[in-house]
Amino acid sequence: MSLDEIATKVTIFLSEDDRLHHHGLHDAVLNQAKDYGVIGATVWRAIEGFGPSGRVRTSRFPDASTGLPLIVELIDSPERIEKFLVKLSELTPGSLVTKEQVRIMRTQTPASE
Repeated sequence: MSLDEIATKVTIFLSEDDRLHHHGLHDAVLNQAKDYGVIGATVWRAIEGFGPSGRVRTSRFPDASTGLPLIVELIDSPERIEKFLVKLSELTPGSLVTKEQVRIMRTQTPASE
């Protein structure tokens, strides 16, 4: 991908409690994204949030800080993301996934003097 290019960002909303074969679901998503050649992926741990159940999960109370929200973001070309979305739907059935068009801008490193 080059400077100032259109890309697609996918955001997957998970929980620390989400599992796939005794491993965190976010790990499975990252590993599969890497296998598909997705250019970038990040997992964010949230400090507080709630989903359809309405149950608030928070880190404010140490003994209640299990199952905190996780956000996985993936960015790549629209074509590669579309291919990966098929696998993603198999990995994360029932999860909230958003997809949006973004513009990538990479800052340039200064030329050496």
